[in-house]
Amino acid sequence: MTVRLIAAAAVLVSAGVHFKLWLDFKSLDVVGPAFMVNAIAGVVIAVLLVAWKSWLAPLLAVGFGIATLAAFTVSTTPNGLFDDHEKWSGGYVWTAAIAEAVAIIAGLYLLVRERRTTPVREHATVSS
Repeated sequence: MTVRLIAAAAVLVSAGVHFKLWLDFKSLDVVGPAFMVNAIAGVVIAVLLVAWKSWLAPLLAVGFGIATLAAFTVSTTPNGLFDDHEKWSGGYVWTAAIAEAVAIIAGLYLLVRERRTTPVREHATVSS
């Protein structure tokens, strides 16, 4: 349960940063609404990690971390992301990036650990 709480906290931190970014940049055409979607998704995933013991919740945390970190990385390229050009500098950038890395690592750890502890179901074979 501790790793689930760490993953949930990491996703919530990223969601909080994106909510702050939405407050600052909600007028941007695509990126503004994407910040709000990210904030809402982060809250939902964090709740699922704590309340739902399915393997899907850690998978969502991994996907959330990868997608969010990838989108930011693309925004730092010369072409940017939807005309948004960012830099790897500032407290919010590093807070979100570290939180997303933790969400990815914790989510992968949970997926591996839960796969090992889940009993294998035997498939029935049909013989003619």
